Order: sequence, then structure tokens, then C-alpha cells
Amino acid sequence: MGWLWAIIVGLVLGVIARAILPGKQNIPLWLTVVFGILGSVLGNAVATWIGVNETKGIDWIRHLLQLIGAVVVVGLGDMLWQSIRGNRGTRERI
Repeated sequence: MGWLWAIIVGLVLGVIARAILPGKQNIPLWLTVVFGILGSVLGNAVATWIGVNETKGIDWIRHLLQLIGAVVVVGLGDMLWQSIRGNRGTRERI
């Protein structure tokens, strides 16, 4: 069940991160989910590092850190994906 939640959270965070970032991200949905999962893991690591991973009630700071991690990973991942794919989505056709 843990993997299912990771995929759901990755999808939600990845889609929100894509909505926050300016411009169009030319990455497929499956990669958005992977980047969202990685951003969530990064946010959890930062939350643990600063000591806010376990609080009473809803962990708003941890969730915010997960979203920030997803925005960073989606932004960097999109640039990497475009460099690997050769910017196919932004080329003009002759």
C-alpha cells in the first residue's frame, strides 16, 4: 500500500509543481509522477533534517517542503529532459 500512496502523492505534487512553474513543461505524465515522488522524498529529508517531520496534527511544514522539493525537481528535471530529448517540443517546423 505504501507504493500506491507514493504514486498518488507523486502525481498530485508533480501536477501542482507543473502548475506553479511558469511556461510549459514538456515532460510526460509518468515522468511528472516520478519527479513528484522524488520531490516528496527530498521534502521529507529536509523536514527530518530540520526536525519538523513529526508534529501534532497536520504536518503543514512538511507538506510545504514536499511541494517545494517537487517544484525544484520538476523544474530541473524538465530542463534535463529537454536537453536529452533535444528540445523536440519547442522546435519550429520548416
